[in-house]
Amino acid sequence: MKKSAARPTALFVTCALLLIACSQTNTPQTSTTASPATSPSPGALPEGSPGGGSSNTISIGIGVAQTSNVALLGQEQMAGAKIAQKYFNDQGGVDGTPIKLVFQDTGGDEQGTINAFNTLINQDKVVGIVGPTLSQQAFSADPIADRAKVPVLAPSNTAKGIPQIGDYVARVSAPVAVVAPNAVKAALKQNPNIKKVAVFFAQNDAFSKSETETFQTTVKDMGLELATVQKFLTTDTDFQSQATNAINVNPDLIIISGLAADGGNLIKQLRELGYKGAIIGGNGLNTSNVFAVCKALCDGVLIAQAYSPEYENEVNKAFRDAYRAQFKKEPPQFSAQAFTGVQVFVESLKAINAKSKVSEKPLAELRTNLNQQLLGGKYNTPLGEISFTPEGEINQKEFYVARIKMEADGNNGKFEFLK
Repeated sequence: MKKSAARPTALFVTCALLLIACSQTNTPQTSTTASPATSPSPGALPEGSPGGGSSNTISIGIGVAQTSNVALLGQEQMAGAKIAQKYFNDQGGVDGTPIKLVFQDTGGDEQGTINAFNTLINQDKVVGIVGPTLSQQAFSADPIADRAKVPVLAPSNTAKGIPQIGDYVARVSAPVAVVAPNAVKAALKQNPNIKKVAVFFAQNDAFSKSETETFQTTVKDMGLELATVQKFLTTDTDFQSQATNAINVNPDLIIISGLAADGGNLIKQLRELGYKGAIIGGNGLNTSNVFAVCKALCDGVLIAQAYSPEYENEVNKAFRDAYRAQFKKEPPQFSAQAFTGVQVFVESLKAINAKSKVSEKPLAELRTNLNQQLLGGKYNTPLGEISFTPEGEINQKEFYVARIKMEADGNNGKFEFLK
């Protein structure tokens, strides 16, 4: 069992509505069709059973951002989840029973996430949920799932304190405290003469606030000078004042914790104002959708990664091939983590089914069994081999750093993984 922990305060659950910054091509189509979690065999309908519909499927909820500028990340998660659905159903689903993903749009704020989680839990009657997209949203909605005893796998919630929300909350996204320092080490390897560092963070986003604490601690621990800390909002589009303040202290390195739209615009304006030093982007910028925001000026930005398309195992090859065939580019971290979330649920359901039929279990019992099973398993995923601590924290061995390499036209680019 997890240790009890204090619930996050209201500071974690306030956030301005986010504006749509740009759109993604090849966006997966969404579905909000509800279906019973499982359909028991005729005559096997115990009280509280998952349902008795005609379709013999197991429903898994995907609660991520389909709208707002958070959709720049959420759309990548939807793509990864849909690839996982086809991949595992082609392999027979859960011992012959297909899985069915039920998508609900969380938008970019807390209330939208609460609504989506309530619908997935009470109306769609899913066995578990992969989501939400932001840590800020998780601190608000995950307690609802925990109270309902519905397992949640966080695909991209890397802020401090996520697994501690409750016994039914785990994550397949490595915590920022583990991933972020790798980018600073990579920057120093490229330029050992870095001395002064300027830090930017979105003060209205729980993840960005958590990530910047890690970055600032890393800077100090490495003996670098934290020359200035500049704050902004995820809704901001004009960063002239903060950028000018930072440039005036002559930093050798700038670190940005924000989302793709605001972070991309900040990078653009820093370069336009003449900053030529190194830039590190946090996990919120870890998407090819940032390329359309800062275009050629994205070139050279370093971002730590919890996934590499080049990782060699069977499931990652299948995932990578499927993603490239559909989207004509390499799969990003957010897609790989969403795929992994679905995979953990599927493999855990198969393990349960090997002991007693999933279709014969009441929904409440199945959800509890699923939570217990997933925490005790080991999984060979696109992220590599992973497992969980009893508290729900991911155990992951492989991490990377990539540099953005933009093409000559300034419109297209890719992540080049550093050796």
